[in-house]
Amino acid sequence: MMTEASLDELGPVDYLVVEFPAGASNFTGKMATALAELVKSGTIRVIDVLILTKDADGSVEASELSDLDGLGELEIIEAELGELLAEEDVEHLAAAMEPGSTAGVLIWENLWAAPFASAVRHSGGRLIANGRIPIQAIIASIEADVANETVGE
Repeated sequence: MMTEASLDELGPVDYLVVEFPAGASNFTGKMATALAELVKSGTIRVIDVLILTKDADGSVEASELSDLDGLGELEIIEAELGELLAEEDVEHLAAAMEPGSTAGVLIWENLWAAPFASAVRHSGGRLIANGRIPIQAIIASIEADVANETVGE
């Protein structure tokens, strides 16, 4: 349970949804190892993990990590998870999924940024905007710059 003191020290919280086509999900491979390393190193704290399965008819089933067998390296984080997402959150996230697919939903606290976030709050500051630049957009921008440099030569 989060206390008022621990909430005051909380770092930024992010989420992501990773979709896999039918029959192609593997949550215990390299992805699980990389996530476990981030937790072990203290870079992040996993708050919640859900596995969503969307049937061909569009119906969605949500499973908590603790409902799954053979977690492998994910077992180290499973015991610390809280259930943060409500049913309406699950429906909203699943709306973007393709029928027949499976998706992993990960919610985490950025422990590396917690001291800075706390200092901002203690200084009277407040977050008014944030965002993320998709890696595909960065790659496209770099490729466009390279193409423009080639044309200009």
